[in-house]
Amino acid sequence: MHRLLLSFCLLFVSSFVWADSVQGIRVSHDDRSARLVFDLNARADYNTFTLENPNRLVIDIKNFRQRDKLTIPSLADTPVKSVRYAAYDRETLRIVLDLAHEVQYETQTLRPNQGYPHRLVVDLNYTAKQAKQPLIAAQEEAEEQNEPGHAAAQETKAREKIVKTSKVLPRRDIIIAIDPGHGGQDPGAIGPRGTKEKDIVLSVAKRLARLVDHEPGMRSYLTRDTDVFISLRDRIRRAHENGADMFISIHADAFHKRSARGSSVYVLSERGASSEAAQILADRENAADLAGGISLEDKDDLLASVLLDLSQTASLEASLEVANTVLSGLKRVGHVHKKQVESAAFVVLKSPDIPSVLVETAFISNPEEERRLLTSSHQAKLAQAMMVGIRNYFQRNPLPGTSLPQQHIVSAGDTLSMIAQRYQVSMADIRSVNNMSSTSIQIGDVLKIP
Repeated sequence: MHRLLLSFCLLFVSSFVWADSVQGIRVSHDDRSARLVFDLNARADYNTFTLENPNRLVIDIKNFRQRDKLTIPSLADTPVKSVRYAAYDRETLRIVLDLAHEVQYETQTLRPNQGYPHRLVVDLNYTAKQAKQPLIAAQEEAEEQNEPGHAAAQETKAREKIVKTSKVLPRRDIIIAIDPGHGGQDPGAIGPRGTKEKDIVLSVAKRLARLVDHEPGMRSYLTRDTDVFISLRDRIRRAHENGADMFISIHADAFHKRSARGSSVYVLSERGASSEAAQILADRENAADLAGGISLEDKDDLLASVLLDLSQTASLEASLEVANTVLSGLKRVGHVHKKQVESAAFVVLKSPDIPSVLVETAFISNPEEERRLLTSSHQAKLAQAMMVGIRNYFQRNPLPGTSLPQQHIVSAGDTLSMIAQRYQVSMADIRSVNNMSSTSIQIGDVLKIP
């Protein structure tokens, strides 16, 4: 009896103190990878391994017990078919990811930061290599059975496999995250007539969103569509959670001299601001985070929790390409403050896997530019200039798996043969879809790519 009572007491105490558990699951993905973030109430000591037939990824977390039922988010368009969990033994919580196919994976834990708890992050990579080049793989299997009379059947099987593989990743729209600066208790800069930056940039952002939504193969996402405050880090997080392929942050500049005027376009500088004025502006924009009661820390922890392990250099190069095209468009709308793209340490540009630019539409502190910013015609011109930059970038840099019609804008040095070689199509096909009577092309021509 005493032994039974002692066992019961030990079990009760163990259950009482053993409270570590998973608090929730978040999922984000694109056409190449997926990320699952497990929010935890304590640091995790864990092991992972994979199983085959069927494919599974197993995560064993020591000293965790799941009392509350977990809400499993949508797993659509990811290689994860389902998420299961149960007590493997009295000391281990086992989580099983049932997979549609073999994947490469990486895991890491993150400390609490910026309101996020302890996290276990699982990155799944499923590039085209996972299919082992479907034609080759199918042919290899066909060659294993080389009995006479089976060649035609094996070829048919190989072609069927190619068709099935081509349907694994459905076509999708390119998503443009549009970020109207400030909002809520943070009005941003205020013009001489009392015009608030937060109101102007929201109006321009909505105009840009409508243009994006009317563009074939594109879809917009507004980080805010009402007058609310959103922290700078949360803007990045929202863009990632909604699968953004590009991030455009819209602002209106201010300066103590009312004569300052013109538009500016910024990209992120790893070495800080490119000039003292740019640094002052970056500090002012970054300080907006404090308006929401959130303390800013110049750390990479939050970024590491939401960004994929991609090249910062490639993203900066892409950002610069977008920024230059947007700046060219703004030059046709009105005066520009600087003739070249500038760089500064804006928090909202710190996304190593998304081309990100920040547009200062004008100096709201300039009475004349404040007046223009209030007109619907000028707002429309600003939105159109940004749309041109977005469109041109993705026409020159099409994303695999997206449904944007492929086009090429002829630039200096281009020839029809070079363009055909770049897109791996014939010159005759390009001429046919564009109704060209000769191979002559002009700078600025927009060619449909078959």
